[in-house]
Amino acid sequence: MLAVMTEQRPQLMVSAAAGDAGSFAALIEPLLDPAYRLAAVMLADRSSAEDAVQEASIKAWRKLRQLRGDGSSLRPWFLSTVANECRMARRQRWWSVVKVADVPSSKTGREPSETSDLRGALLKLSREERLPLVLHFYLDLPLDEVARALHVSPAAAKSRIYRAAKRLRSDLTLEEVF
Repeated sequence: MLAVMTEQRPQLMVSAAAGDAGSFAALIEPLLDPAYRLAAVMLADRSSAEDAVQEASIKAWRKLRQLRGDGSSLRPWFLSTVANECRMARRQRWWSVVKVADVPSSKTGREPSETSDLRGALLKLSREERLPLVLHFYLDLPLDEVARALHVSPAAAKSRIYRAAKRLRSDLTLEEVF
């Protein structure tokens, strides 16, 4: 299925850029889940995350012709659009109370305190520090795609991930149980 999708991607890009909604839907559908997860982490609110992804999808539809290449850069371009939409949403709702995201938990068997400690440490990071970590570790994007999504070089992306992870580690302390 993925091989067929990769082979069809250039044709889908051409027809989507020409205005075919079905082709655009086929291109964007596999990106919606990672986009929602990114928005949920950035906005810490389920409905705001859904709104941001929807707005980013509309903007992507309108600006698809601006994307160059065969579509291999579609994922970082779209996730960058989602991240920008989240930034705009955060600026527009400056008066609202920050909420904790209601994202479905993974069935890893972790204790609630472990996930809340990590969530708290992540929320202590600035949005600029949190974004590279989410893109690389949470969405499993390779370094070159993280760099494209952040509009920086791969070396700068690697440096941002390293610094943010170092800061995150310093906020996470292990408590010894006696």
